[in-house]
Amino acid sequence: MEMPTMETIETERLTLQLLTPAHYEYLFKHCSKEEAMQYVGWENENDYDVDYKKYTNGGFVTWRSTFLFFLLKDKVSGRLLGRCAYHNYQAMHKRSEIGYDIKKEEDKNKGYMKEALKAILKYGFEELKLNRVEAFIGPHNIPSRRLVEGYGFVIEGQLRQHFCYNDVLQDSVVYALLASEYERLKHSR
Repeated sequence: MEMPTMETIETERLTLQLLTPAHYEYLFKHCSKEEAMQYVGWENENDYDVDYKKYTNGGFVTWRSTFLFFLLKDKVSGRLLGRCAYHNYQAMHKRSEIGYDIKKEEDKNKGYMKEALKAILKYGFEELKLNRVEAFIGPHNIPSRRLVEGYGFVIEGQLRQHFCYNDVLQDSVVYALLASEYERLKHSR
């Protein structure tokens, strides 16, 4: 069995490779842990084990939600810079939550995620036909908040003790961008 074909999106500096649940299934069934870690960019065995546990405990797909994961790679070197995902993607409700990260400190503040997010939002609204993209961001994560605000995301509220990070319950600021807002923004840029 071969790895399923991978869709790619090119930006000025990046190649965005789309990983679906079928790609993860292939990696977990047909690749060594080391091969899979290198391919997806898991930095340690714990990262691998977390996703493997998700895969073995019911998988990545339910009757109503799934994910689409983009690997952000430098176009010249092919080096993995980070990831961006439509996780909790619900096609029937035409909405998804978005999440993202740049792996290494030296790659932050260079505009990579801003460049990637533009293409990924376009993919979401134009290819997936999403009506709503949501982002849940910690109140003190100013760079992330600025990133989504720069794309027209609107604050809708704050969820108290919404997620647990390092055994500490933390709030999330709720942001959303609607298809109608995206269309207006797209034509004004």
